[in-house]
Amino acid sequence: MIHVLLYALVLLLVLAVGFSAYKTRAIEQAYPNIGELTDIDGFRMNALHLQRPATADLPPLIFIHGASGNLRDQFEAFAGPLAGRAEMLFVDRPGHGYSERGGPENALPSGQADAIARLMEKRGIESAIIVGHSFGGAIAASFGLRHPDKTAGLLFLAPATHPWPGGIDWYYTLAAMPVAGWLFAHLLVMPIGLRRVDRGTLSVFRPNARPADYIAKTAPELVLRPKTFRHNATDAANLLAYVSAQAPRYSEIKAPTIIITGDSDDIVMEELHSRGLARDIAGAELVTIRNLGHKPDYVATDVAIAAMERLAGQPRDLQALAQQVEARIARLEDPILDEAGTSSQAVTTS
Repeated sequence: MIHVLLYALVLLLVLAVGFSAYKTRAIEQAYPNIGELTDIDGFRMNALHLQRPATADLPPLIFIHGASGNLRDQFEAFAGPLAGRAEMLFVDRPGHGYSERGGPENALPSGQADAIARLMEKRGIESAIIVGHSFGGAIAASFGLRHPDKTAGLLFLAPATHPWPGGIDWYYTLAAMPVAGWLFAHLLVMPIGLRRVDRGTLSVFRPNARPADYIAKTAPELVLRPKTFRHNATDAANLLAYVSAQAPRYSEIKAPTIIITGDSDDIVMEELHSRGLARDIAGAELVTIRNLGHKPDYVATDVAIAAMERLAGQPRDLQALAQQVEARIARLEDPILDEAGTSSQAVTTS
């Protein structure tokens, strides 16, 4: 009887690992790499590089995605609206998307910031406006501290940069463990995660509407691949201690800085992170948008682009633009009566 149970357990493990491997290949076939791998001192980093156009009126722009993401997220938000205006580099952070992980230093925002700096050198970009969303905000802050000569400006979008009360979700802690994490990532993450992608992405946008084609265009399932999930979990597990040590140094940042955040962000507490940055970085401008959640890159794209223009020296009234976004959000949240007199809800795909 014991032998039968052991056989059944081994068979179950083999089937689960096989399913995870099968779905990993299927996800990569559905979402192939749209970037290019570049050797960065011993590991390859992936990025999508849009060369400087003849019509450019902005300095180079570097986009850093958040946790559980990849370069497609920021690419879909900004590449179209900024077409013809700047050289742009959309990066897969080390261990995410199609970037290799590299050494242990890349488990910290400082290592990832250094990797991006080396990638800029490889691509011939001397300095740029660094745009960091969510977890990418911690990397942008680290970049501003460690590479001021390469920092033309810093734009933080719903950033995670300061210590917060509590900890992280249990599955990050589990996945970051040496043995238990490997088993969890290879046996359970894929079947559970595939059922949670829709609900998870909706919660990231809440209280705003998620674009209907967001999942198809941004490939969030890539994070469910076992290696990527564990790298993502390790990043999350290391973040609190890292920002606790680094936040006192933010006053050393001298680059022009703008922070865009929503007052209804359920993912990152804007009162700690965004207001903390505005307090700590001299001259930083804080733009807080009412009823905006965690995705200003999609819901307030126009304000983010105006902030890039402002960092490039162009006059822009960001607070007035923020009020326009607030009015737009309010209109989209109000019931609209159609011609038949029935109530419907407007949905944005911005």
